[in-house]
This record gives sequence, structure tokens and C-alpha cells, in this order.
Amino acid sequence: MTRKLFGTDGVRGEANSWPMTAEMALKIGAAAGRYFRNDGSNGHRVVIGKDTRLSGYMFENALTAGLTSSGMNVLLLGPVPTPAVGLLTTSMRADLGIMISASHNPHQDNGIKFFGPDGFKLSDAAEAEIEALIETEIKPSQAVNIGRAKRIDEGRFRYAERLKSTFASGLRLDGLKVVIDCANGAGYKVAPEILWEMGATVIPVGTSPNGFNINEGCGSTDVRTAAETVISHGADVGICLDGDADRVMILDEHGEVADGDQLMALIAGRWAEAGKLKGGTLVATVMSNLGLEHFLQERGLRLERTAVGDRYVVEAMRAGGWNLGGEQSGHVVMTDFATTGDGLLAGLQFLAAMVETGQPASALSRQFEKVPQLLRNVRYDPGLQPLAADTVKGAIAAGEARLNGSGRLLIRKSGTEPLIRVMAECTDEALLNDIVGDIVAAVEGAA
Repeated sequence: MTRKLFGTDGVRGEANSWPMTAEMALKIGAAAGRYFRNDGSNGHRVVIGKDTRLSGYMFENALTAGLTSSGMNVLLLGPVPTPAVGLLTTSMRADLGIMISASHNPHQDNGIKFFGPDGFKLSDAAEAEIEALIETEIKPSQAVNIGRAKRIDEGRFRYAERLKSTFASGLRLDGLKVVIDCANGAGYKVAPEILWEMGATVIPVGTSPNGFNINEGCGSTDVRTAAETVISHGADVGICLDGDADRVMILDEHGEVADGDQLMALIAGRWAEAGKLKGGTLVATVMSNLGLEHFLQERGLRLERTAVGDRYVVEAMRAGGWNLGGEQSGHVVMTDFATTGDGLLAGLQFLAAMVETGQPASALSRQFEKVPQLLRNVRYDPGLQPLAADTVKGAIAAGEARLNGSGRLLIRKSGTEPLIRVMAECTDEALLNDIVGDIVAAVEGAA
């Protein structure tokens, strides 16, 4: 079944433009309610979290109206990280979890992500069925069966206690000075609270959201402010979350950044040594660096690659019975503890390694030497199909021929924005730049 609304991570777009309108959110809520309240009873419930975008209020109200019109009871969590919604969907026995967020995108964008009753993101098939319902006339519930809505204040505290429980008994962060950049997003309250309660000296950045400044000059996609703060305060480490706190970048004591690949390498190596890495396998996407693959092979471990998107990583993990996966962009999924990527949870794993080994962040965040990798994004008119142009196909074929098996070339559409992503890896950096430059020029000419 073809999907028009749903991308790789729910529905996403610019607020007040199709499909991210209040009218569509109401329809999505009604359709999701009808899908999950399929027995007509009144005991069904849904939890809704959001980040700090101004448009979150609008979508929260519209979704609530649609869901309650179909007979679902709604529990409103307010601003909480995306992984908190996955957790609370199961712990509060909800049939559905919804997160209102566009993750690392700027404030004018927003999105709607769905979690099933097991706390995992909905499958493509389930989203397609909901989308099919949206295109029909959804009959509302009888007046006596309209759902109720109420605010839940303790959601973030439940989440905080869960994260603290992932630390080994007696392990503390006393003596560590930690910069935490919350991107003026969903983790702005809970992340500093958790770190402080675990003993760290906390220096917060990006904890003053105003509805417009989410991901603006801060967070995992722009670590410059956090890096300057690490250096100026003499901090031991920096943890940079994105707008919905499901991804992370780590900064060492010098302000140097380590991406998701380095963090996954650290965790995989430690878990393998402890006999905790199931199947000796790490799951990552096609975007992860070849250096990560070499790191794992040297230790007798394997890398299972998937399509881009943390949902596809999780699907592979569940199918293979593996417990660690993620993306270079900073999603790290640890299914022993969570159902989706959790930036703060991954950051805590890094802090645990610092405490247990006594090594500085700079030593732990450089697990392998990267194969030179270049990624460039080209924005295109959504009405066009630049990858279908003969000039683009020719540039890609020429690039593959020049690599001649000595590297990788990956060209794909973003699942969340109108971007063509052009990525290549090669030990010859001059060749790398030439190949990517030629393909980008071709895409720009067709976009």
C-alpha cells in the first residue's frame, strides 16, 4: 500500500502547510483513534508528548480533538523526549503513543510520530492503514462514547527514574563536570535534572525555549556553543541532544565532537567484552563510516546495515534478536533499556565508561580512525525528480567507475526534507571531493 503522508519518521512538514495543518492533524487523530479503538470499548488510551515548538500547542489540541471524537482517552504529557513517549506508552498501558516533533529540524517545521502499544514505532503497514482511513469518511463515536483528555504531570519523572536505573548500582557521576545542551527542546527540564541527581556538576546550554529557538545555534546539529562552553568552564565532557532528545553528539574535554558511529563503537566494544552484545552484532545504517565496520571486524564482531532511519534499525534489531544499533547522526538504540533512540541514555553510557575506566572523554570518543567521508545536501523542488535525470545518472555512474571498488557512494532522497543527500567514502580525499562535487553539480542542474 502506497503512503503519501508518512515518511521515514511519521508525518512531517512546515506548520500550517500541507500535510502539517490543524485540519489534517484532526483527521490523523480520528483515523488513529478508529484504528486502535477497533472493539468499540471506552477503555482505550493514548499518550501524547511534544517538544517546545510554538506549533505544538495547535497540533496537540487538534490531535486530541480527533482522538477523543473517536472515543480514545488522551493523556497529555507536555514537553518530554521522544523516548519518554515510547516508555510511557507501555508503562501506562496505552494503545498508542504520539510524539509531536520535527526532531532536529528548525522551529517552523513539525511532525507527528506514532508508537504502538509495545512502545516501538508503528510499522510501515500500520501507518499505511491509518493513512487509508484518513481518506475515508470516519464516523465519529456516539456522544456517550466521546473520550476524555487530561494532563499528566509525572511523565518526565517516570522517565528520569527509568534512565537512572540503567546505571550500575552504586555508580555515580560525582566529580564530573558535564555540559548538557538540550537544543531548547524537549529535554530542557529532564536532562539537567537527571545529571544533577546522579551527582554531576551540570552546566546547562539550550534550556530556555521560547517556541522559536529549538535547534537554533545549539544542540546536536550545531555544537559550537556547547563546545565553547566545555572549554570556557573546563568541563570534562559535553552531551548535545537534538530537539526531541532522541539523538546525541558527544564533546570531549577539548570541545572536539564524536558522532554516533564513535559512540556505538565504544558501547559495542564494552558490551562485547562483558558478554552483553547479543549475537556479536551492531546494527547501523548505510551512512555509517567504513571505519566502524573495520573496528568491529577486528574484534570478531559484525555490522548489519539497514536503510537510513532509526525505525529501520530497530526493525532489523528486533528481527535478528540484537540489542544495539543506531545511526551516525546520533540515534543510539539500546533495546535492553528503551524502544527507540535515546540521546540522554546514550550519553549516560558514555559517562559510565568515563567513571568505570577513569579515562578522559578524548580517549573514549576516538575508538577508530574514520575513512574520509563527505556528505553534501542539495535542496530540490518537490515537484521534480532530479535522480531520474540522465545527467545525474551519468554523474553517479562515472563516480562509481572512478572509485573502482575502493570506496562507497550513496545517493538518496531524505525521508524528512526535500533534500538529495550525496555521500561518498574513499581514502583518496582529492578523488572524494571531485566525485561528490560532480554529482552535486549534476543534481543542482536538475533540481
